[in-house]
Amino acid sequence: MGFSFVEAFILPHVATALPAFVQAWMGMFNGPAGKFGLGFLPTIWTLTGPVYILGGLLFGIATFRAGILPRWAGALLALSTVLAPIAGLLPNASQPKIAIPMGLALAWLGYALWSERRAQSS
Repeated sequence: MGFSFVEAFILPHVATALPAFVQAWMGMFNGPAGKFGLGFLPTIWTLTGPVYILGGLLFGIATFRAGILPRWAGALLALSTVLAPIAGLLPNASQPKIAIPMGLALAWLGYALWSERRAQSS
């Protein structure tokens, strides 16, 4: 999220003053890195994919095992997180379709939290 925020809101304002920085930032994602040193940011960007997969998988498994929220929503969350890397193998038009199971799992979990009835304590 932080990378997307910088790309959308900060880079346009910095582009005229530091074009080498902008070139290096955009190259970090999809091309030659440029000559501007970004320090450890490319390493953090590289780790976001595995951390996303591991976090979603563990949270889905924990949700399934705990049984407090709908178990199958947790299973769908874990499965859809593991399927995310497959999107890179599909054509560009089909890539967003891989996110549908993730959206359904998150909507299901959100609905379960919102519609929860709390018991009155004495």
